[in-house]
Amino acid sequence: MLVTLSSSPAAGPVDLAVTGAVLLAAVLHAVWNALAHAVEDKLVGFALIGSAVTACAVVLVLVFPVPARASWPFLAASVVLHIAYQLLLMRCYRLGEFGQVFPVARGTSPWLVAVGAAAFAGEALPAVRLVGLLVVSLGLAALVLADGRSTRSSRPAVAAAVLTGVVIAAYTTADGIGVRHAGTVGGYTGWLFLLQGPALPLWAVARRRGQLWRQLRPHLRLGLTGGVLSLAAYGLVLWAQTRGSLAAVAALRETSIVVGAGIGALVFHERFGRWRIVATVVVVTGVVLIDL
Repeated sequence: MLVTLSSSPAAGPVDLAVTGAVLLAAVLHAVWNALAHAVEDKLVGFALIGSAVTACAVVLVLVFPVPARASWPFLAASVVLHIAYQLLLMRCYRLGEFGQVFPVARGTSPWLVAVGAAAFAGEALPAVRLVGLLVVSLGLAALVLADGRSTRSSRPAVAAAVLTGVVIAAYTTADGIGVRHAGTVGGYTGWLFLLQGPALPLWAVARRRGQLWRQLRPHLRLGLTGGVLSLAAYGLVLWAQTRGSLAAVAALRETSIVVGAGIGALVFHERFGRWRIVATVVVVTGVVLIDL
């Protein structure tokens, strides 16, 4: 099946390889987020993820050329946004269940990317995508209320997830424009992760000092694997963004919501009742409409 993505400079039909790459990125993204959530000490988990992506990024910047100067402002903005994203995501996983905060955070971003791409990248926003935005919004509201009326205790997790989605949309738009100016997907990916990757490992060193290695050791495999998957997933997305519209690629990527919902129920044994299933299906339906 071909997915048609309209964008400058990558207008026209996207072949199966590109569609498959984005779907693979969606699966990898859900898996690395699950690994991050599985580490009980979130600072330790994100420090390991940051260490792994930094090590991989060193290889990329040595192999690929430096991104073109026109991409640097977008790259710089994205570095700041990615660090904010990691801090917010860490807070989400401290406050809420994976099966709720992951779909809310990921589902918030596609419609914001669609609006941002229309405003800043000159991409069209046809009626079917507008309908998709509305459907995603309704699905997210249903997810928030899936366990009943929002309570005082659940609001911090939901608020953190929504804010995380806003930041995701911001860095997705910045990177989508930046990578098109970079002239090198590998170089852009490498420098992006090299500049933002050390932030949380350095923070962990400052906070934990001599205790850090002892706290890291039990989680080395989970954390480092999560970091490699994180870089691989986002590298695939950056590559796809040079070949399709930002809104459509972002929407297709967020099919990770389905994978994340399944992981929450099957791996973390979180309650995933009828209304969460319905709400997740509604969000994914809206994401598909944005992708048309």
